[in-house]
Amino acid sequence: MLEIRPTCENCNVLLPNSSKDAMICTFECTFCKDCVDNILHNVCPNCGGGFTKRPSRPSELLEKYPVSTKVVYRPIDKEMFNELLQKYRDIDSRER
Repeated sequence: MLEIRPTCENCNVLLPNSSKDAMICTFECTFCKDCVDNILHNVCPNCGGGFTKRPSRPSELLEKYPVSTKVVYRPIDKEMFNELLQKYRDIDSRER
């Protein structure tokens, strides 16, 4: 089951369950759409994978299966990330 993390790992903007701006990679690294599009260019800084829209948990299941409250805030090191970005930016995420 997805954790549904509450914030962007890079900029710490709030990404509640209902957010249409929440993006995740296959390992559930969670970033806002703005960071994915304008800083990360669809390359996860943690695994090199691509991103997809994070689904939301149905409201009637939130009590039984609450979303995570654990904030994962690890702003990217732009210098270190640039190497990964150059390696994967022009390769489709399904072919990395």
